[in-house]
This record gives sequence, C-alpha cells and structure tokens, in this order.
Amino acid sequence: MSNSNGLFTDGSDNFVPQVDSIPLREVDSRAAGQGSIGDLVSDATAQISSLVRSEVELAKAELAKEAKKGAIGGGLFGVAGVIALYSSFFFFFFLAELLTKWMDSWAAYLIVFLVMLVLAGLLALVGYGKVKQISKPERTIESVQELKKLVPGKAQQRVALRETPGLYTDR
Repeated sequence: MSNSNGLFTDGSDNFVPQVDSIPLREVDSRAAGQGSIGDLVSDATAQISSLVRSEVELAKAELAKEAKKGAIGGGLFGVAGVIALYSSFFFFFFLAELLTKWMDSWAAYLIVFLVMLVLAGLLALVGYGKVKQISKPERTIESVQELKKLVPGKAQQRVALRETPGLYTDR
C-alpha cells in the first residue's frame, strides 16, 4: 500500500480518477406490446440498479480528486499546529534569549510570541485556501439532472445528439 518512503501517496498533482465502465444499452429490448408485466418490472429493476451503480461510481471518482485537495489543506492545518505548539519550546526560546542581548527580556519574549502567532496564522490561511478549492461533483449533479429528462427508448438518440462530453460519452 505505501511506497518506499512509507507514504501512501507519491504527492503527484496529476491524479486523474476514472470510472472503469458504465453499461449502456437500449432500454427497450422488446418490441412494443411484447413481454409481460413481470418482464417489464424485471427490466426496470435491472436498469435502475445499473444506473444507480453507475452514478455511485461517477461520484466516487469525482470525490476522490476533491478528497486529495482536502487532505492537503488538512495537512497544512496540522503543520501549523505542530509549529505553534512543539517547536516553540525550543527554537523560539532560543530567539527570545538571543534578543535579550539587545533589549529587556520581556520585550524579547513578546516579539518572539508575536512572530509565532503570525507564522501560525499564515500557515492556517494557506491551509484554508486549499480547503476552499474543493469543488462539488459537477458531472454527477449534471447526470442526475439528466435522469429527469430520460424517455424510455430514446436514450441512445439523446446521447448521440449531445455535443459536450457527459456521463455516457467521451466526446
């Protein structure tokens, strides 16, 4: 699961989630007036099941990319916390003691404290910016909206008429 450095990711920004396959076939496989009610219910159940699975796959693929952005932003918040708490005990005491050579100790410690707050605030701001870049799964929302307009027997024709790439096409 992890690479040679013990990390679960290589840190590359070119992560491209994909949906392996979405089954697409004509919904009306029988001639008009053929088939029993049971056959029609069975077909509808199978088609709905396939459609729901496809929508879940698309949502997972879109959210995987956004989750990576959120993880980076969360990691930066963690770094800000570590610097603000643990490093201050060693490095910032050193700086305060160094400043006491030129000024009173209370002023030196106050300056170091303010520098610590500014540094933690900057890191938190960068982390917040990364978290704000997370977007909603646009393609999934669009394809669910398309389901409202679905007409049995016309699915292939509607896909062929589309000019922009969608859930079922790569054009």
